Amino acid sequence: MHKETELKLRASRETLAALREHPLLKKRNKSGWQTRELLNQYFDTPERELSAARVALRLRRDGEAIIQTLKCRGTSVAGLSERNEYEWQLDKVKLDLKKLDDSCWPAQLANLDKKTIKPLFTTDFSREYAEIAWGRGKSKVVIEAALDQGFVIAGKRKEEICEVELELREGEPQALLELAAELAASLPLMPCDISKAERGYRLLEPDSYELGLPHTELEAEMAVDDAYAALAWQLLGSSQRLAEQYRHNGHWRLLQDWVECLSELRALTASLGQAAPRATTRDLRSSLDVLLEDWRPLVQAGNEDEDIRRAAPEQFAEELEDVRWGQFSLETSRWLLARAWTVERKGRGERQGKAQLASWLAHLLGEEGRALKLPLYTQRPEDLAEQLPRIEQLLAWLHHARQVLEAPQMDRLYGDLKKLHELAEQPISDEVLEARIEQARAVDQSRGWKHLLKA
Repeated sequence: MHKETELKLRASRETLAALREHPLLKKRNKSGWQTRELLNQYFDTPERELSAARVALRLRRDGEAIIQTLKCRGTSVAGLSERNEYEWQLDKVKLDLKKLDDSCWPAQLANLDKKTIKPLFTTDFSREYAEIAWGRGKSKVVIEAALDQGFVIAGKRKEEICEVELELREGEPQALLELAAELAASLPLMPCDISKAERGYRLLEPDSYELGLPHTELEAEMAVDDAYAALAWQLLGSSQRLAEQYRHNGHWRLLQDWVECLSELRALTASLGQAAPRATTRDLRSSLDVLLEDWRPLVQAGNEDEDIRRAAPEQFAEELEDVRWGQFSLETSRWLLARAWTVERKGRGERQGKAQLASWLAHLLGEEGRALKLPLYTQRPEDLAEQLPRIEQLLAWLHHARQVLEAPQMDRLYGDLKKLHELAEQPISDEVLEARIEQARAVDQSRGWKHLLKA
């Protein structure tokens, strides 16, 4: 067994061609580009029990070699993935079930009848690969860069494979992100943690692709830094998966959710106060602002206009053909991995970052709630949109962390604030102004809101 640490980047054929001649890779290429054909058959039960357990089982023909591979549940966040991988050399192209014993077979599949495992789909592609090596401080870094082109085929359906895989051979995982970020500065590379196996399952069952990462379980006693890091990783990773799926099928709800992920990341980052000095978050906030300035108005308009919804997939494809999304994704991953908001933080900011989440959050929500001054907007509802950034900060934390608060009716408060936010975004009309007044009163008079204001 060995641990596989890799970064996947979706690319175009033109980008793959440019990477072969990229000065950065040319300078550090220690092996020269080599090519091999990889023919792969993936297996599962009719009920997809391996997929449900996050297990991938395949046979690969690599030249004369026949390799059986089992990849087990791992972690995959924002394109950077780690998984345990087992490999066996075989004499013939036939699955050897005896290799799948207790030394590698996941415990949750212990009762599975392995004889029900059958071939499902193929992923056949050409791989150009090279060993990239350089020094990172005093540490040696070796990365295999692979340029893959081919097809996933499931029955009569197929999807093109056109991607870059950077696999860590020696060194720290940060090196993968550093190399990818340098490449993405001039080429459109989209971090994408969908595996070739996931693409096969998606061809068989379009709804099988999970759009978001598992919900982050926050605890009242955890540090604010840890809570923010967990949520930021989840939102970044989910935004990438949403971008991949919207690129794939163009369903409008996915674009709405993508914008919401970016909005929540912006709101959470802005809410940290001295725990994240503004100088340390400036680049992230600026990048998010640029993306949201382009896409949030389009989504708001598209909610009411079918023509805008129909045109949006082509506009999103143009976004992915630019370097902006890839740069943002990779630089944000690097920033989160380094916990850059904590660098050179001192005094009160250090104490806030290490404070327990529940007490810090109660104080933050109380402070922001009092600053919102809801009674004022029962008199001047036309000005409510001015408070959208503050409402979004309240909503982001209530969405993800309300369970850590010892306060009544937090679920109801979250729903009421969400309605107020929706009204604040709508164009002004007599009907909307009346609804804003009514909803502001509903929030202000709720038990949960009154409890938070006393914090």
